[in-house]
Amino acid sequence: MKLFDVYPLYDVTPVKAKGIEVWDDKGEKYMDFYGGHAVISIGHTHPHYVKRIKEQLDNMAFYSNSVQNPLQQELAQKLGELSGCEDYDLFMCNSGAEANENALKMASFHTGKSKVIAFTNSFHGRTSAAVAATDNPSINAPINKQQEVTFLALNDFDAFEKAIENDAYCAVIIEAIQGVGGLDEPTTEFFQFIAKKCKEHNIVLIADEVQSGYGRSGKFFAFQHHGIDPDIISIAKGMGNGFPVGGILIHESFTPSYGLLGTTFGGNHLACAASLAVLEVLEEENLIENASELGAYFRKKASEIPEIKKVKGKGLMIGLEFDFEIASLRKKMIVEQHMFTGSAKNKNLLRFLPALNITKNDIDLFFEALKKALQ
Repeated sequence: MKLFDVYPLYDVTPVKAKGIEVWDDKGEKYMDFYGGHAVISIGHTHPHYVKRIKEQLDNMAFYSNSVQNPLQQELAQKLGELSGCEDYDLFMCNSGAEANENALKMASFHTGKSKVIAFTNSFHGRTSAAVAATDNPSINAPINKQQEVTFLALNDFDAFEKAIENDAYCAVIIEAIQGVGGLDEPTTEFFQFIAKKCKEHNIVLIADEVQSGYGRSGKFFAFQHHGIDPDIISIAKGMGNGFPVGGILIHESFTPSYGLLGTTFGGNHLACAASLAVLEVLEEENLIENASELGAYFRKKASEIPEIKKVKGKGLMIGLEFDFEIASLRKKMIVEQHMFTGSAKNKNLLRFLPALNITKNDIDLFFEALKKALQ
């Protein structure tokens, strides 16, 4: 048997990692400024993270949600405290796509309706309703297109107000900072406008924080830059620092019932241990503040390079926009400079999504390498 060939791969085989450093099977060292799509939030093999998982593995790795699991309650309590979202309830699952599926399903249950508003260049996952709400026809199969989704431009007040007059919508789903799409953001005025309109029309507002959450933007959630309160918040990526875990925060105004949502693996003992370790490190090492401070430092360094036309994003969810396509630059960064970076739907954008405990020296090394790659 061979692997189903759906990934274009760089010729690098990582075998060991620590912090933001990665070693391949030839002993060559790389610096990871991409974190596997913003997944590595506290650094590879962080000692507290490894200890937490090992200790849990020695005791119990898994049992289903048919029994008591105090780790889930401990996680919900800690997450509420650190995020400031104590008036939400946590439902755990396994990935960002699954989180958004459950968010959309809850919205439909809550309203009795089925249509969705999403935004141009959005990315919410690759499954069912989540991929239908993703603005990429090439990954949207005919079976997914049965879901009715209206795509609107970000920050278009008139188009949104006109669309929402239709009484068939259950949800508006929005990324506070677009990830794959290219780090475009709603303005504060637009975010507050859609939050107000959703309340007026009894439409569920879903904040997709799968990539932008867990401190990456310089606040725990990126929507917190805009002074709004979503009805549902989807989370994943940085939540487990590499362990597959996701979830949704559902405002306490929603009523749960047995069987409404469910999962086999979601919220298992190892997933909870990994997720608790991440929150503990975020708090102990002040990593959200670090993301904010180093985001500002990154922008300062970027302003010194004339080839960079624009810096997009917040905190350590940053994109560098050039006036040329960056595919060859990204390849040079990994092959010649031994640094991992990311691309986007915007082909002129180089994405920078490192662990939140990087240093100013790491950023200096990145820009030194970038200058060489641009020569």
